[in-house]
Amino acid sequence: MSVRIAPSILAADFARLGEQVLSAISGGAGLIHIDVMDGHFVPNITMGPLVVAAVKRVTALPLDVHLMITDPDRYLDAFARAGATTITVHVEAAPDLRKTLTRIRELGIRAGAAINPDTPVHTLSGVVDVLDHVIVMSVHPGFGGQAFIPGSLDKIRAVRDLVAGAGHGVDIEVDGGVDLTNAAVVAQAGASILVAGVSVFGTPDPAIATQTLLKAAQAGAASA
Repeated sequence: MSVRIAPSILAADFARLGEQVLSAISGGAGLIHIDVMDGHFVPNITMGPLVVAAVKRVTALPLDVHLMITDPDRYLDAFARAGATTITVHVEAAPDLRKTLTRIRELGIRAGAAINPDTPVHTLSGVVDVLDHVIVMSVHPGFGGQAFIPGSLDKIRAVRDLVAGAGHGVDIEVDGGVDLTNAAVVAQAGASILVAGVSVFGTPDPAIATQTLLKAAQAGAASA
C-alpha cells in the first residue's frame, strides 16, 4: 500500500503561506490539506475558497479540502471552482450524506466523508459505494496541535475492513495529532493518507519534517 503525507496549512505561517507549502512539497508531500471551519460546526473560524484558490496558484498537487462546516451543500460549487481536488464533508453535518457525496462526484471531485471520534464507523456503511476516501478524526475537530487519541487505531482498522468490499479503492485518511511517534502505526493500521499540521509547519524545516514523516509512514505500511 502506498502512503502519502498531506500537510495541513492550518498550522502554517500565513504570512509565508506559499513559501511554506512549497517547502513541504519539496519534502515529498502528496497532497495539501485545507481545513475549512465555520465557527458553528466546530468552535473555530479558518479559511474559505479564496485560500484554496491562492494555494492552487502555487502548486499542481491535489488540494484536499476538509469542510468542518454546517450545511456543506451550499458551498460545494464554490470550493470546486476554487480548485479543490477532493472535498470531504462530515457525517455529522450532512443530513443526506449520499446526496452530498454524489453531488461532489458530479462536480468531478473526489468525495470523502469524515467521522468524529465519537461517531461509529457503521454510519458509513450505506455510502461506501459513493466514497473515494474516509477521514478518521483522531482528535476532536476545531483546533490544531491536539494529541492523537490512541483508540483511533482500532477505528482505522474498522474503516479498512468496511471499505475493503467497496469494489473500488477508498483511501483512509487520518487527521489529528499525527507525528513521528505514531506515523508508522497509523499507516500500519491501514491509513493511506496522513494529515500533519504542527508536526510539519511547527518545525524549523517543513521539508525535512515532511520527508521524515513520510519515511516513517512508509515503513509502517510496509510492515502491515
